[in-house]
Amino acid sequence: MKFKYLIILIIFSNCQSNMNNKIIAPICEVENKILSAHNDDRIDKYYWLKERENPKVIDYLNKENDYTDFQMKSTKDFQKNLLNELKSRIKEEDESVPYFYNEYYYWKKFEKGFEHPVYLRKSKNNHSKEEILLDVNEMSKAYDFFNIGDYDISENNNLMAYSYDTLSRRIYDIRIKDLLKNELFEETLQNTTGSIVFANDNQTIFYGKKDPQTLRSFQIYAHKLGTSQEEDVLIFEEEDETFSCYAYKSKSNEYIIINSSSTLSDEYRLIPASSPYETPRIFQKRERGLEYGIYHQGNQFYIITNQDHLNFSIKTCNLDSTNKDNWKEFIPGRENVLIEGLDVFNDFLVISERENGLTNLNVINLKNDSSHYIPFNEPTYVAGTSTNLTMDSNVLRFAYNSLVNPGTLFEYNMLSKESKVLKEKKIVGGYNKQEFISERIWATGRDGTKIPMSMVYKKGIKKDGNNPTLLYAYGSYGYSIDPSFSSNRLSLLERGFIFVIAHIRGGEEMGRKWYEDGKLLKKKNTFYDFIDCSKYLIDEKYCSSSNLYASGGSAGGLLMGAIINMNPELYNGVIAHVPFVDVITTMLDETIPLTTGEYDEWGNPNDKKYYDYMKSYSPYDNISQKDYPNLLITTGLHDSQVQYWEPAKWIAKLRELKTDNHLLLLKTNMKTGHGGASGRFEYLKEIALDYAFLFKLENITE
Repeated sequence: MKFKYLIILIIFSNCQSNMNNKIIAPICEVENKILSAHNDDRIDKYYWLKERENPKVIDYLNKENDYTDFQMKSTKDFQKNLLNELKSRIKEEDESVPYFYNEYYYWKKFEKGFEHPVYLRKSKNNHSKEEILLDVNEMSKAYDFFNIGDYDISENNNLMAYSYDTLSRRIYDIRIKDLLKNELFEETLQNTTGSIVFANDNQTIFYGKKDPQTLRSFQIYAHKLGTSQEEDVLIFEEEDETFSCYAYKSKSNEYIIINSSSTLSDEYRLIPASSPYETPRIFQKRERGLEYGIYHQGNQFYIITNQDHLNFSIKTCNLDSTNKDNWKEFIPGRENVLIEGLDVFNDFLVISERENGLTNLNVINLKNDSSHYIPFNEPTYVAGTSTNLTMDSNVLRFAYNSLVNPGTLFEYNMLSKESKVLKEKKIVGGYNKQEFISERIWATGRDGTKIPMSMVYKKGIKKDGNNPTLLYAYGSYGYSIDPSFSSNRLSLLERGFIFVIAHIRGGEEMGRKWYEDGKLLKKKNTFYDFIDCSKYLIDEKYCSSSNLYASGGSAGGLLMGAIINMNPELYNGVIAHVPFVDVITTMLDETIPLTTGEYDEWGNPNDKKYYDYMKSYSPYDNISQKDYPNLLITTGLHDSQVQYWEPAKWIAKLRELKTDNHLLLLKTNMKTGHGGASGRFEYLKEIALDYAFLFKLENITE
């Protein structure tokens, strides 16, 4: 009897020990808040997590971090190895290809052992020495987060203005530097958007200012060097809360241009760059649904606009008659080609186009009216123009890469049609693209729509359903996710993963209609497309539901939240970065940054039609008692785009209602915002956590 008691005592003692070594999943405190609209009441138990200054909120986030660390404890060494693996592929000592502007070459370089770049320039005189403009490693020493936003150089080349963010909330300070004396001016311009442009008088800079509550860029100021910010002159104020504004200089250097835009409308104002305090002149007044962009060249402007075609056309007008009634067609709109951008030279135009989901560069010779496309030969790739700041040139810089091609910067002679390689990206430790295969495949959506996917994997993979597969997408704002290369992704591919990008509706890969069919009251097409792509991958035996994973961030995090409510059984794991998941509550709160400017994307829930539709898919509002996949959710405490409380509330409600024993993890970076960690290598820790999460679920340990 004593022996039996002793055994029970030992067992109980061991259980106590195991319990003491285990961290229980955090239980979020409940404070019911009734949210009412359109005679509909929603009870939000976790609304109180919005109280950023409440110590209980910080304590809860820290407990979630501790719980995540505990659950991922077995991968701690693996994460370190992954971090070293990711870093090992990056050339620590590296520099960009210099570009020429106004008698100087400009570039930046990275030095071994440092996180941040050094910005440099050198006169075109062969005997001149390089100048250090900014040593960001020195500048960042006193901060947990530090990021350079923008910089501009005065026309006389003697002054530099630059912006920086030390909180990761995309609110920038601006300083001005005398490059001849290597000294800073006394003034600091605060609460700015970070964008800067010098007028041609070498005395005035234009900058944007943010609304302190909503963080909307709503004012453009002119600042005279050597004066205080209180003396700055308000040049333009955007009073419509659905619009944001910013200032820039035309490539011709003749105009300061103020752009004010919403999702569906644009308006531009012109100021002669040599007369910075002249009253701005409206180019074409805003009209709802009229989108346009302007490019100055000589005695005319080129205009990209949707005035008469959904996929945009190119028009021209003279300098004094810029109203839309005076626009003349130059390049008509086409059903299968989306016009995305324009690079203007004195004798050439380069039109960035998108056809069948792929990017093309159309070169037009204005002297003889001929045109040609720069040839690209891979089944899936991305190409785009680079830094081309000189009008009087027949040389174009463009960049090219693909899922298997690390990337090349080219210099292209638009007359001879000859290309010159300026720089090829090197993967340290070696990389053989012949070992990998990229494909473009198509899934058929439930409504018959063909949905393109870009895929990459290592040779030797069989379609037997046994391949772990990561499916990524975004699907909002007409933002196209191009099939670009990632050295970090090699850590997945080398361990047998297939990586797939789903080019779902809500992006603009297949033209403007592709976007229109994935927004507002058609938003669910975005989610359906992703789910149908997932089913296609399973049906075609690339993978199975036991090894299919999904990933998306921000609006792509909304996508992740929607698909796991609709079809959680399709995925073994999901990673949601800074996810926008509390759609109705956020869109009803006009004090939250960026809300009012989003109405044309999601709809205004003050209108019952949009309220009801949002409620039918909003991830937070549609959590129910059922099994969910393994989940890793990340956010930043200072996020200015998607506030931290959305993922915090989401995980609290998921933990309350879900019926499975799968991983449910929240990692909050207490020092950063929407873009994650600053620095060249620090962000790799976040990727190492993502990969460790996936590998843990696949029982991959090295």
